[in-house]
Amino acid sequence: MSAVALAAKMDRKVQKTLRLPNTLYEQAKTLVEEEKKAESINDFIVAALTAYVKAMHRKIIDDAFCKMAEDTDYQKEAILISEEFADSDAETIAIADEDL
Repeated sequence: MSAVALAAKMDRKVQKTLRLPNTLYEQAKTLVEEEKKAESINDFIVAALTAYVKAMHRKIIDDAFCKMAEDTDYQKEAILISEEFADSDAETIAIADEDL
């Protein structure tokens, strides 16, 4: 697939209907019309949804790291790797200190 075709596919929009609580809609409308926080209600909703999706992805990754902290096999492996690189790490720190 060419870069142009890929870009066109990524920019493709879908039209959906949303039902929003009236107070939420009015707050968003105020932010758009009076506070100029977006060009339109649509842009505002897209930005908000994008931020929410990114936050959810970060939470999924954070949750996976939390599981790693409780995984004894992972902890053993991490200690072994750390010990293997201890000399290299010390050498790197020494070189960095010389440059300061």
